[in-house]
Amino acid sequence: MSAMNKIRFEKRENQSVLRTLITSLVAVILALVCCGILIATVGSKPLKVYETMLTQVFLSPVGIKNMLRSSLPLMFCGLGVALTFKMNLNNIGAEGQYAAGVIAGGAFVLLGPNIEGVPGMIITALCCFIGGAIWALICAFPKAYWGVNESITTLMMNYIALMILAYLCLGPWKMPKQNTGMTERIPRSMDIPEIVIGDMQISVGVFIGIIVAALIFCAYKYTTGGYQLTVISKSPKSAEYAGISIKKNILMVMSLSGGLAGLAGFMQYAGVAHRIVENMPNNAGYTAIVIAYLSRLNPFMVVVVSILFGGLQNSTAYVQSLGVPSQIATMMQGVIMIFVIAGEFFQRYKLVIAKGGNA
Repeated sequence: MSAMNKIRFEKRENQSVLRTLITSLVAVILALVCCGILIATVGSKPLKVYETMLTQVFLSPVGIKNMLRSSLPLMFCGLGVALTFKMNLNNIGAEGQYAAGVIAGGAFVLLGPNIEGVPGMIITALCCFIGGAIWALICAFPKAYWGVNESITTLMMNYIALMILAYLCLGPWKMPKQNTGMTERIPRSMDIPEIVIGDMQISVGVFIGIIVAALIFCAYKYTTGGYQLTVISKSPKSAEYAGISIKKNILMVMSLSGGLAGLAGFMQYAGVAHRIVENMPNNAGYTAIVIAYLSRLNPFMVVVVSILFGGLQNSTAYVQSLGVPSQIATMMQGVIMIFVIAGEFFQRYKLVIAKGGNA
């Protein structure tokens, strides 16, 4: 009988730095080639488009400033999602927790006492954190006590939060004489400040994100909670045998994750848009899932990858200025993400072709 080849994927035991670099480089090159084909189909010059993206987004002071600002919601959502993934909790609800945080922060600014300046900024940030945390806890309790699948509940809660946000922006919170759903501008004294370094303006939110990443990293390495989280992720049964409360940790991790997503809403509210817009999350919570995966749940890598994704998102406007349709520009983002994820997959797994036969 004829022999048959069996194809399967096996997890690599060792992931060398050289293989990681080569795989990442190949993935980026293939992504650029595919995007170049898309660009050429609409009559534009791929090299000219790439040159514009590089010089205007990643190398110019204004481009770097906007890239860092755009990375803020991705950064905080990514840190929150990575935290739950570290414990093998599938929090798909960062989008809704982001929206819930914005709603809570907006309620304080628009309906609460007139407190401006730094005190108002801090209270608004706390409201956003608490709003996102509460929204996550709504899904955490069923998971902890009844084993309800958190992927489904967090995803369903996204739609509820987004609909509430849209209703508020198009209804009671809508800015007068506006056709689009948006609120009044936040008081300027509550804007997240920016630090001038040379020719660049860098949002303080970036430094806050780095500090949060450092705190999470230290918590993983040096605290009892970080140790418990690691044990639970590797073996829940061993954790229970050791007297570690899985329920308590689920509630804690989910609330922190939701709170960070809520802070992402604050960063967008006070640091980028300066008002609430009906579609404010703009898929940041879903993009954060990809960021957390590509970062291998490392908090510092989440910061780096978020900044790169922020630049990638901003490049859309520059690409359109060269005559590339917005649909193609958006497809470019998707193509690059797909190839980068595929590259990450082949860093972890190898293709094995085994010969087999029938007697």
